[in-house]
Amino acid sequence: MRALALIDGEHYAPVVRDALDEIPHEIAGALIVGGTEKLKGDDEYGVELASDFDEAIERFEPDVAVDLSDEPVLGPRERFRLASRFLARGVAYEGADFSLSVPEYQPFDAPSLAVIGTGKRLGKTAVTGYVARLLSQKHDLVVVSMGRGGPAKPQVADVQPTAEDLLELSRSGAHAASDYLETAALTGVPTVGCRRCGGGLAGVPWTTNLPEGMEIALGREPEIVLFDGSGAAIPPVAARKRLLVAGAHQPAELVVGYLNAYRILVSDLVVLTMAEEGTAHEALAEAIREVKDIPVIATVLRPRPVEEVEGRRVAFFTTADQSAADRLERHLVEEHGAAEVRVSCNLSRRDELREDMKKASDMDVFLVEIKAAAIDVVCEAASEAGTDVVFADNAVFSLKGQPDLDEELRALAESAREAPESAA
Repeated sequence: MRALALIDGEHYAPVVRDALDEIPHEIAGALIVGGTEKLKGDDEYGVELASDFDEAIERFEPDVAVDLSDEPVLGPRERFRLASRFLARGVAYEGADFSLSVPEYQPFDAPSLAVIGTGKRLGKTAVTGYVARLLSQKHDLVVVSMGRGGPAKPQVADVQPTAEDLLELSRSGAHAASDYLETAALTGVPTVGCRRCGGGLAGVPWTTNLPEGMEIALGREPEIVLFDGSGAAIPPVAARKRLLVAGAHQPAELVVGYLNAYRILVSDLVVLTMAEEGTAHEALAEAIREVKDIPVIATVLRPRPVEEVEGRRVAFFTTADQSAADRLERHLVEEHGAAEVRVSCNLSRRDELREDMKKASDMDVFLVEIKAAAIDVVCEAASEAGTDVVFADNAVFSLKGQPDLDEELRALAESAREAPESAA
């Protein structure tokens, strides 16, 4: 492999020269990444030197960057940032005791947009649903969803599944709250369900049947294919454009650090969810733009019942954090006219959820997100008790003063339709 050596001025040149001889690659050149203590001014390394990152990539065209630097020039934070930059340019990154491969993305010959995330429970699937509803107004759209609980063989949800449909699936042993079923039920857009297991630091799944799902999507000849990632795992497809979802409540050192910097670098738009009052979303947006100058839109998520709940006593089951319960209750009363609301934030904790359901047995309707134990616990109990079930979507609202989310999404979709291929 053609290698770019990363060296620093904290090592004497003769030491570096000897170390270069031990690198098991063809050394194309070197880049000094900092440090001056051991530099004399006439140092010779036996290889050509580049003056900066971009010149090193363009001049030496390396396959791999080999890091011969160390503290204090490159600590863990700086190394992850540098690794992200190399991976985003298609260059692997190695050190004495680590190796980071360039993520591989399967070519995809159709206009496409992928929604990826910096973690789980950030509202990524809600954003995917929002994008799907918006773009399906003008485009023939197919969603391909990759989830931890997806089917062994990709399945297509062509018709919006009802609570009864999902209960039937659950009773047959399937995961009836899989992301693809949620998207299909809440958007009415045809959705291909796929599965994955594991996720690397840069988002590569250990295994996934997404390639089969891609072929199914292509066979439908849609105008745009929307890929929905899973947690921090990135669909391994060369989508023409990517939208990154991060939580405004997440620490900046997490969102822009580690290999989340890579996720920013391969994305074209960032949506910050959960940008509630008190979150430092403006500072976080600035930190993201320091990694890459792209649009960042701060938003909040609010429950949207897919059927009317006005005047009814509602038990709402959600995966949201308990700290959001009062806010969600007020929204359902003030915006959707619920007569009374009790909020359970235990949808992903089955024992606590069952206790909450016992306390809510006198309510008129169970409002539930299609996640976690929604079907096999909440819908099953509601069916036995004869209680009405209404699904809850999570609507996405931009904060005042933020860029227009719809406008940015439509522009991204048009770019995806015009772009010949993804850069990553």
